[in-house]
Amino acid sequence: MKSLAMASVTLACLTAFPAAAQEWPSRPIRIMVGFGAGGGTDVATRVIADPLSEVLGQGIVVENKPGAGGTIAGDIVAKGPKDGYSALMISTGHTVSAAMIKSQAYDAVKDFAPVGIVANSAIAVVAKADFPANDLKGLIEVIRKEPGKYNYATVGVGSTQHLTAELFRQRAGLQAQAVSFRTTGEVVTALLRKDVAYAVDLAHAVRGQVESGELKLIAVATGKRFPSLPKVPTVIESGIPGFEINGWYGFVYPAGVPQAVIDKLVEAGVAVTPSDDGMIIERDVAVTMRDGIRIYIDLFRPEHASGPLPTLIAWSPYGKSGPKGGYERFENNGGVRPEWISKYAGFET
Repeated sequence: MKSLAMASVTLACLTAFPAAAQEWPSRPIRIMVGFGAGGGTDVATRVIADPLSEVLGQGIVVENKPGAGGTIAGDIVAKGPKDGYSALMISTGHTVSAAMIKSQAYDAVKDFAPVGIVANSAIAVVAKADFPANDLKGLIEVIRKEPGKYNYATVGVGSTQHLTAELFRQRAGLQAQAVSFRTTGEVVTALLRKDVAYAVDLAHAVRGQVESGELKLIAVATGKRFPSLPKVPTVIESGIPGFEINGWYGFVYPAGVPQAVIDKLVEAGVAVTPSDDGMIIERDVAVTMRDGIRIYIDLFRPEHASGPLPTLIAWSPYGKSGPKGGYERFENNGGVRPEWISKYAGFET
């Protein structure tokens, strides 16, 4: 009798799950962001939240939970309910943290179910408007003239912006000191007060100050000029070959969310992308729900776990140079931990 009762409960759970997925969404959806309001990940989330809300017919609540490189929010979502009402917006930093932090509270791959990359952005070198150089070559010359005099700003220690800035410093041969801040707002303040000579941050996160004339974009780290910033040259164009870092943002659910829910969110993402090429340019974020989702899901398929992998545009203290031997570009066989970062981070195509 007891066995029959347990079997009945199990059957009820199994049949109720698909029904719940069919009714989804029946209430507001929370998207958690592991970084502060106004930062790159936050802006990208809010750009896509409103149109998704309209298509899904439910409100989308963006909740910021900054700290520990986004891992606090990641831990909350990974261990949270699997009903499709709690998602996480991740970025390149999700992969960087997985490579740099030996002991995380969650498995950055196994504990999440991917939905799709929803946006790409440009990481940029930015300076105050009156900085005595308007291009990257000029900025490098100014810094080189007085080694050790200048500071540069980034958001967080070990963040994508920090690692990009450190790679740039090394490749440009600069002697400058990194100053880390918690938020982009603090970075902007440091630039305006001339506490730092330049910063490396997301272009869309400083757009307001650029448009107001307080700051200027010197160069972007993308391989080609970013669609919404056609007048801003790339770092490659400016004399540093092979310097390509692509910023991206993507939705994930905790592992175990019904596939039917994920499929509905993917369909909603496609629906909010009206152009033929699947791209909307808004606030310097290229929203690429259509093609981005297909690429992202492909990258998570098991068959990609073996075979040759592309050269990474990601860095870890566990790369070629050995433990904490420097942040630099390295091949997929350079000892990166875990291996999936080569399929998940920005890379050459």
